[in-house]
Amino acid sequence: MFSITPSSRLRTSPFFEATVAEGVCAMTTYNLMLMPTSYGNPEEEYWRLINGVSMWDVAVERQVQLKGPDAGRLAQILAPRDLSRCKVGQGKYVPLCNHRGVLINDPILLKRADDLYWLSIADSNIWFWAEAIARERGLRVEISEPDVSPLAVQGPKAEAVVASIFGDWVRELKYFWFREAAVSGIPVVVARSGWSKQGGFEIYLMDGSRGTALWNIVKEAGQAHGIGPGNPNWCERVESGLVAYGGDTDGETNPFEVRMGRYVDLDVPDDTIGIGALRRIASEGPRRHQLGVVLDGAEPFATGFSWSDIEKDGRKIGDLTNCTWSYRMRRNIGFALVATAARPGDEVLVRRGAVPVKGTLCELPFL
Repeated sequence: MFSITPSSRLRTSPFFEATVAEGVCAMTTYNLMLMPTSYGNPEEEYWRLINGVSMWDVAVERQVQLKGPDAGRLAQILAPRDLSRCKVGQGKYVPLCNHRGVLINDPILLKRADDLYWLSIADSNIWFWAEAIARERGLRVEISEPDVSPLAVQGPKAEAVVASIFGDWVRELKYFWFREAAVSGIPVVVARSGWSKQGGFEIYLMDGSRGTALWNIVKEAGQAHGIGPGNPNWCERVESGLVAYGGDTDGETNPFEVRMGRYVDLDVPDDTIGIGALRRIASEGPRRHQLGVVLDGAEPFATGFSWSDIEKDGRKIGDLTNCTWSYRMRRNIGFALVATAARPGDEVLVRRGAVPVKGTLCELPFL
């Protein structure tokens, strides 16, 4: 066992004390914060998400706020997706790229007003990026990280829980749409979103002093539905084909390589960052693509952290970017970032540990 030394560089979330009371036993770092990853029973936490309802501290999904007359213009400069028809109260999944078309984050953009946007980011510092672009181009916009911390409620029973707190209007929310609300005087934004394919909501807490209070409200409302604590579930996200920026991507990955091409609009303005490179990649075709791989063997592998080489006919064709034991498939599965010549059905060799493992490439998602 080891402890994590407290530091001003590593923050806890407004829900930290509540997760400790729930018995959190493992955490990771994400956006310079601590994020719960286990409460001691991974399989139980998995099935709770699949069959019931789970609540997650995902305050690490920090918000980069764009506010001012040029906020919409900056959002479009940053995002190679057409935002011209995005309405107030609507969110969009947007790949952010650098000037070479390399993916640097994949946030949800939330349009709160014509002059106010949030980027709900994955694990990389987009605050500095947005600030640099805004200042370089002389835009009238303020960049900040507001006091906003999401709490996710996920699973097939999530809607019933959230509706019991806020009202039946939440049932009418379309995916990625959101609405401001309050409960017991706690200001929030309620969005139909979340990093699972089981359905659910993210409740954006807008007062960091009320984290435990909001946690307990959701916990009490979910008691009748068997709610319990969890986290963005590694197994479910792999089964569902959800990409993890920084985990399934490297320093050269573009959106077309990881099934994000449908979120790139090539006719956005020419001053959109990376659009020239993305147009070129789209024309020439990406050199890699993302597939699934089902590995031989009927016993779970030990979890690893680094990518593993994938070979075909004695040559490396790409990398295994993640691996997990699927509780529903009863097989070890993962994502393969491989040369576009590799196709579903190809038999491959994955070099995990001392003994290579055979596997078969397949389409995503698995389930």
